[in-house]
Amino acid sequence: MKNLKKALLAAAVASLAFSAQAAVTLKLSHNQSKDIPVHKAMQAFADKVKEYTNGEVKIRIYPNAQLGTQRESVELVQSGGLALAKSNAAELEAFEPLYGVFNLPYIFKNEQHYYDVLTSDIGDEVLNASKDKGFIGITYYDAGSRSFYAGKPIKTPDDLKGMKIRVQPSPTAVKMVETLGANPTPIAFGELYTALQQGVVDGAENNESALVDNRHGEVSKYYSYDRHTMIPDVLVMSTKDWDKLTPEQQAAIKKAGRESMMLQKDLWKENTDKVIKEAKDKLGVTFVEDVDAAAFAAKVLPMHEDAAKSSEKMADLIKRIKDKAPQ
Repeated sequence: MKNLKKALLAAAVASLAFSAQAAVTLKLSHNQSKDIPVHKAMQAFADKVKEYTNGEVKIRIYPNAQLGTQRESVELVQSGGLALAKSNAAELEAFEPLYGVFNLPYIFKNEQHYYDVLTSDIGDEVLNASKDKGFIGITYYDAGSRSFYAGKPIKTPDDLKGMKIRVQPSPTAVKMVETLGANPTPIAFGELYTALQQGVVDGAENNESALVDNRHGEVSKYYSYDRHTMIPDVLVMSTKDWDKLTPEQQAAIKKAGRESMMLQKDLWKENTDKVIKEAKDKLGVTFVEDVDAAAFAAKVLPMHEDAAKSSEKMADLIKRIKDKAPQ
């Protein structure tokens, strides 16, 4: 009897030890504040992962670039030094060229087209394209459409001639601004306010939230709606950590990711309405609607053809994205 009790006790202890060993906490890095929609969505993601894995997998979020810049965080993920990071397709193009398809100007007709693509096999294909490069994509988050803002209205491509425009470190973004006649200037996002203030650059391109969340509306008073790109944020995960998870845990992470994407879609719209009002009322920003978007689109359309020539995979993605456009 004593031996049986000892055996049962040993089994119980071993079971507890295994459970403790199986539980894992993954670090997630991003470079923005806790107040923005994407942080709230990633917190919901963390909560859902914990719920769906019965506490076996926990996510600890480090905002405000505590673990390094966005690029540094992606490099850490790629090398296996960090489990998760929030980046965007522009930044990730340097790590996996297929993300460049989302950086092409006017590749998406509207928001519905954008979401139809991201939630389809096309979106999944791009998320998985970097698996052999040290990371995979878990989900996308809405970062709105991007337009130009500066100290003057920008209604046609001619208005950009000779201007120094800050761009993201993306080959496609650089080429787009060059094609439109401006001088692309890659500058870290955290340094952009000072660069605008001191005239190092004449303008930038981003969504409306940058005007308020990063106070760019204090130094750039005109936001001109050309809506040249809709570049998604992307939550990426190290394959080193991904491969350690069970198939059930992996499925839970993917499920939580998709649900947080849909939550963030609603949060983003609410936040955009709020920041536009604040930018107008408190910062005196003028939102310019009478922009000749067709002229911008015509100017950069050859970029689609050039991108298609870069690889068969890219050509196939571009065709499939365009085939999904609303008629």
